[in-house]
Amino acid sequence: MRATGRNLLCFAIAAVLFAAPLVYMLLQSFKTFTGFLQDPTGLPDPWTLENFGEAWTQGDFGRQMLNSLVYAVIPDTVTLVLGVFLAFPVSRGYFKRSNAVYAFFVFSGFLPGGLIPLFIEAQALGLYNSMPGYLILTSLSGAGFFFFVGYVKGIPKEIDEAAALEGCGYVRFIFTIIIPQMKPALATFAIFGFVHAWNNLILPLVMLSDQQLWPVTRGLYSFFGEHTQNWPLIAAGTFIVAAPILLLFVTLQRYLVEGVAGGAAFGTQGVAVPAERGEAR
Repeated sequence: MRATGRNLLCFAIAAVLFAAPLVYMLLQSFKTFTGFLQDPTGLPDPWTLENFGEAWTQGDFGRQMLNSLVYAVIPDTVTLVLGVFLAFPVSRGYFKRSNAVYAFFVFSGFLPGGLIPLFIEAQALGLYNSMPGYLILTSLSGAGFFFFVGYVKGIPKEIDEAAALEGCGYVRFIFTIIIPQMKPALATFAIFGFVHAWNNLILPLVMLSDQQLWPVTRGLYSFFGEHTQNWPLIAAGTFIVAAPILLLFVTLQRYLVEGVAGGAAFGTQGVAVPAERGEAR
């Protein structure tokens, strides 16, 4: 009983700390601008939905949500597929220097992002202010590799040998056997990658000058004026932008917990090295 009460207390404190700002912002989105100035902390009086319609129109969220969806889904999918194809042989130790490759990717994760060199490179390669160019810049990353390596270690190696005996090709083996068993890990990283891409503001701000290519974060940023801000309008726009992320979390929350737990269970182990040369092949 004492442990249960302590857990409930911790849950209540966490709920207040995390939910209170969201509830406050949601309440402000139902206020008029005059009502907000008169009472910034009270309940809306009168309640209004006009801020949501005005935010959708002013931010051009219809087009920008499609842009953000493209910027989030395509790089996320490419990163997941490439991450699995690289993580599987490295985790199994199927080629030489697997530990070196693994250490390189782990080390690279601690390096800061070079925004200025990336901008110069994008201009030199003709990728600046272009949707295909932006997708290339955000798709070719090693994110998720370390997480996938830890998860693949939990898949029995006998499956590889059985598939090889049955004549299953490598690409078919990855897509039909390994990826279905990695659903929790893939869903977990898909959520993290989608949220990161959806909330990204700095990179679109630097790489996309054409307003037709802006994502929703860039459109929301335009709500902030130089001297005054309509906070109820900004609150409504913020909830419009956050709605797809909340829907994604609700849909995939079960896989999120399973994926994090599975990756953490095997993530501290070293990369396996085959005992025989024949296995490496």
